[in-house]
This record gives sequence, structure tokens and C-alpha cells, in this order.
Amino acid sequence: MEEVTHVYFVPGMAADVSIFEFIEFPEDVYKKHTIPWKIPKKKESIEAYAQRMCEDVVHEQCVLIGVSFGGIMVQEMSRFLDVKKLIIISSVKSKHELPNRMKLARKTKAYKLMPTSLVSRIENWEKLAFGDFAKKRAAMYQKYLSVNDKTYLDWAIENIVCWEQEEPIEGIIHIHGDADIVFPIGYIKNCIILEKGTHVMIINRARWFNEHLLKIIEE
Repeated sequence: MEEVTHVYFVPGMAADVSIFEFIEFPEDVYKKHTIPWKIPKKKESIEAYAQRMCEDVVHEQCVLIGVSFGGIMVQEMSRFLDVKKLIIISSVKSKHELPNRMKLARKTKAYKLMPTSLVSRIENWEKLAFGDFAKKRAAMYQKYLSVNDKTYLDWAIENIVCWEQEEPIEGIIHIHGDADIVFPIGYIKNCIILEKGTHVMIINRARWFNEHLLKIIEE
């Protein structure tokens, strides 16, 4: 009987773990786990927060996969865990891969002015949408972006923009879409490029991940 590999997923900023609902593994060899976001404590460092996220990981030699800010988080978590493989999707490997607008926001502290309280108060995203396509997209955002606590959003934005990592972690695997507008591909080095992949490709390109993720884990 083959040993089971445990794979832990961390979603993107404000996203619910349901963004991974379409990712499938052969259950006899892989066990899928998801780690939801926690509300940060006052002035909690990203390191301390990552240690709290690690409390949900109960298997050694696991695979850690993070999307967007979840990609930053799994890198922080990997410092405290015995990780078999570290994979990030639609994310960055160091502060040097952040786009210029985020670097500028850090320098000017403009991120402190973002009205996250508005996001956290929007009860129904469809009210803001016009046209069928926009309504479908709004419904998708409402479903998947369910973590709308203001404390969390303020903390997450600051910790993306002000992330201190200088060098990529050795052995990290990075999957990135060439149509990602949050972290544009022009700033990203050494990654597996998914053609026409957007920032939400974990949802709308799940078939690609189901075809390729196992090979990437097993390489």
C-alpha cells in the first residue's frame, strides 16, 4: 500500500477555501486539506501569524500550496514545517517580484488609505454589477471572496505590500499566468507559465491543474 501524501492549500487574500473545490487528486495516494484564514491579532507579525496557520498542519513531509497572498503565507509557514514540496500559484517569491505600484504604495504608505471597510460592508456584490457577465463575475466574487473582516483586510494588504523577503526559497515551484494583472508576469522570474492564465486561474483553469499538479508534485 502506497503512503499517502498530504497536500495543504492556503487561498488568496480574502478568499474562502472553496476556491480549491475543483482541484482533484487520486484519493488513495493524496489527501487534500485546506487552511482557512484566521483573524490577525493586533499588530501581529507575519511570522507569528504563519506559526498560527501551521497549527492546522498535522502531517510531516506535506506539500504546501498557496495562491496569491496564500503563496506568500505558505512560504512563511514553510520555515516552521517539515515540507516535502512548496508550490505557489499566482503569487511572488520575493519583494522584488511585486509590481511597481505596490512598491510605490509601500514607500508612500498609500496602502493605509485603502477603504477596506467598504469591502467589508458590501453585503451583496451583485448590486454593483451591470450586465449578465458582470453579474456572473460578481456572484463568483461573492462566493469566493468571503473573508471580509476589516482587521484581516488591513493586515493582509499591509503584509503583501511590505513583505520583506529578499531571495526566493530554494526549491520553490512557482506557477503563474501570463495574463495576471495583480502580479504581472513581467516582474516574475523562474516560473511555470500558464498561457492566458489570469489571477483567478485556480478556479477557471482547474482542469489544467488537475492534469499537471500531480506531475509537478512528483517530479
